[in-house]
Amino acid sequence: MLIARAPVRISLGGGGTDLKAYYGRYGGMVVSAAINKYFYAVISTSRWNDGIQIISSDYHTFYRYDPRQPFFANGSLQLPRAVLDHFHVERGYNLFLASEVPPGTGLGSSGSVAATLVHVAATLRDITLSKKEIAETAAYVEIEKLGMPVGKQDQYAAAFGGMNVITFDPEGVTVEPVRMSDSVLTQLEQSLLLFFTGSTRESSKILHEQKRASEEDQEPVVNALHAIKALAQEVRRRLETGDLDGFGELLHRAWEHKKTLASSITNPFIDRCYDLARRNGAIGGKITGAGGGGFLMLYCPLRHQEAVTAALEREGVVRMDFRFDFRGATVLLNTLRS
Repeated sequence: MLIARAPVRISLGGGGTDLKAYYGRYGGMVVSAAINKYFYAVISTSRWNDGIQIISSDYHTFYRYDPRQPFFANGSLQLPRAVLDHFHVERGYNLFLASEVPPGTGLGSSGSVAATLVHVAATLRDITLSKKEIAETAAYVEIEKLGMPVGKQDQYAAAFGGMNVITFDPEGVTVEPVRMSDSVLTQLEQSLLLFFTGSTRESSKILHEQKRASEEDQEPVVNALHAIKALAQEVRRRLETGDLDGFGELLHRAWEHKKTLASSITNPFIDRCYDLARRNGAIGGKITGAGGGGFLMLYCPLRHQEAVTAALEREGVVRMDFRFDFRGATVLLNTLRS
């Protein structure tokens, strides 16, 4: 048996500038933090030696196929099939997939899935990959092999773990840790809140709209992305100098810009919850990921968290506790070598 996992992430600044349509011309930058909610893959050998069986608890589905047949992208399990095809995994295996958070909730779960599966498939093939190679391979499978309209933030956050500044340009990607004292890091972790809005969304529609606007050089969208990138640079400075309330204000300003990127990033319910949180003491926040649903992330001083939580839970949203993750994509158990 082989068990591996990778974390999901929260984006603290720069989200949207990791799409190639933007960073290919202007360069992109995000500040991203991995959290201790994970996607897991469990693989074992199968008696059906010439085929692979995949079971997904998230999608409540099962699929069995012959990997020697030509690959085609189709269905909710196309990502695991694409990764296994990329590494030419052809012998019989059972693959069980499960996540601690629902898909489509804005925490970068598809990047976490891809990074976990790349680590699994490489291990099965006895290939040692660096964290950067895991991230790049995961991004290649999602973006190039499957044509998904996603950026590269999620795969890098999942592969590396930790809190990082990730910079994108046509020549490549660089990852630098945010340099914070332990006390500031602890205070930040305690001051960030996640609330599940009760709805998931298909991010591809939002990302397609943003991608098209960037490719067409639509001035409002491109200018908003310029502003979001500039705010991400300031987010880094505020975090590294320990100005966490200032960071919270930047989250609010970035959210105002983000809402202009596509028509379905927010809705009246999200706006009502966000305004309610601000009235009860949260300084800033945003909907995680592409938008449209999923988790509402807030920066809120400890003294106001009880009031904010009570107000939002009356609206039907549910708080999810978390901590930062610093391990990234990891193999937890491997007995297949024997």
